[in-house]
Amino acid sequence: MGLRNHVGHPTRAAASAVVVAATALLAAAPALGAVPAPEGGLAYSVGPITTVSVGCPGTGDVAEAVDPIHDFVYQEFEGCGKGNAIGFARSTNGGESYDSPVALPGSYGGWDPWTAVAPNGTVYAAFMNTVGTKSFPIVDVSHDRGRTFFVERSLMPQQRDNWGDADYIAVGSDGTLYVSWDYGPSNSEVREQCSSTGSCYATAGDVNVVLQDSTNGGRTFGPMSDVSPGFPDGSADEGALTIEPNGRIDVLYQDFRVTNGPKRKFANGYSYFTSSSDTGKTWRTPVVVGASAGSMTPDEWWNDGSIGVDSSGDLYAAWDTQGRVHGQSADIGWVSFSTDDGQDWSPPFQAPADEDDVPHIMEVVGAGAGGAYVAWLSDSDPRGYAEYLRTFVVAAHGGTGGWLSAPQQISTEFGDRNVFPGDTFGIATLSPTQLVLSWGSATPNTSDKTAVFAAPVTSLLP
Repeated sequence: MGLRNHVGHPTRAAASAVVVAATALLAAAPALGAVPAPEGGLAYSVGPITTVSVGCPGTGDVAEAVDPIHDFVYQEFEGCGKGNAIGFARSTNGGESYDSPVALPGSYGGWDPWTAVAPNGTVYAAFMNTVGTKSFPIVDVSHDRGRTFFVERSLMPQQRDNWGDADYIAVGSDGTLYVSWDYGPSNSEVREQCSSTGSCYATAGDVNVVLQDSTNGGRTFGPMSDVSPGFPDGSADEGALTIEPNGRIDVLYQDFRVTNGPKRKFANGYSYFTSSSDTGKTWRTPVVVGASAGSMTPDEWWNDGSIGVDSSGDLYAAWDTQGRVHGQSADIGWVSFSTDDGQDWSPPFQAPADEDDVPHIMEVVGAGAGGAYVAWLSDSDPRGYAEYLRTFVVAAHGGTGGWLSAPQQISTEFGDRNVFPGDTFGIATLSPTQLVLSWGSATPNTSDKTAVFAAPVTSLLP
C-alpha cells in the first residue's frame, strides 16, 4: 500500500531523441549496456538515461509531470539527502538532461511525492508530511517553471492525530488543482506492518479516499469530498486520479474487505472506478475493475493502481493482483480499458509475461486516440529490478483490445532486489509517440542507496 510511518520519517511517473535504427541505438550507449529487444525487434528508441538524483540521493519513490508546450520535464522524488527531504529536478529539453536537483521547501521528513503542471505553466509538487499531530498533503508551488517554490499548507485537517497517506494531484483545463489522499480520523486506529525490503502497509483501521480542490493556485482548498464509500469508517486507499478536458474527475482506488468486527482487519480487495462531474460534490456508484483477474492482498507494500485517459477519451486502468497459479504464489500485472466513461470495463489483459511472486509496480498513461503506454517496475528477472514498457491499443482484435508490442526493457542496469526501489515510478507523454520514464533502483553504480533515473523514449510503432 506504499505507506510511511506518520511521524515524518520514511520507512519504506518532447523527448528529443531521434528515431534511429536498432543497431545505432545499441551502439549509442555502450557504458550502459544493450537494451534487450522484445520479440519482433525494438519497439522503442531509448534516449540518454540520466541519474537525476545526483547530489541529492533518493530512496526511490518518484513522480513525473511534463509541460509539452515548452518541452519541460519535472521529476519529484523521495529521500533527498540526509534530511530525507523531497527532491526536485527539471529538464528544459524533453528529458535529455536535467538541472541539479534541489530539496523542496517544507519537505524534510516527507513521503509520497506527486507532481502536476497547470495550463499556465504553474508547477505543483505535493508530498505527505506530518506537522505537529497532523498528517496531510503539503503542496509546493512554482510560478517560474520549477526554478523556485513556496510552501502551501492549507490542506491541514482540523482533526488532530489523524492518519494520512498517498497523495495524488492533477490540474483541470480551467486551472483547478485537485488533490486526492488517504485520510483516517484517528492514527491510533490504523494498524501497519512493514516489509524488510519495501514499504509499510495498513492491515486494519479506518481508511478513506478523499478529494479536495483549489481554484486559487493552492492558497486555499475546499472541504473534503468523500470519494470512497463508508466515510469515515472506510477501507479504501490510493485514489489515483485524472481530470478530463470537460472537467470530469476520474478516480481509481482499491478497497479491501473488512473482517474481525471492531478491529477492522483488512482482507483481500479489488480496484474500483468512480467519477464526478460536479467538482467532487457527488460521485457515481463505484464500479469494480478487473475482478476476474483476482484480488489484491493487504500486504502489498507498493502503490497499486494507475489510471490514464487517451486523446479520444478512452480510459485505462493498470494494477497487479496476488494469488496462486498452478499451486504457486503469483503476482500478475494487468490493464483494462473503458470506452464509455468508465461505466463498463474490458476483461483484464495480462501485461508482464511472467507471473512470478514478486512486485509488479504498474503504471499507465494515455497516448493518441485508442492507445496507451503500460509500464512496470519489477524484479521478476533474477538479476534484479528493471523498468519495462509495452503499448496497448483498443482497436486490436476488432475493438476488443490487445498489445501492439511485446515488453521492452527500458532500464539497462538491474537494481538490487534487497534494496527498496520505491513505491512508484514516473511516466508521462510529451506527444502521442514521445514519453519520459523515471524509476528508482540500487544499481551497482549507486552503492547501497537507491538512485533515481530517467530516460526519454520514442515509440517506433505505427
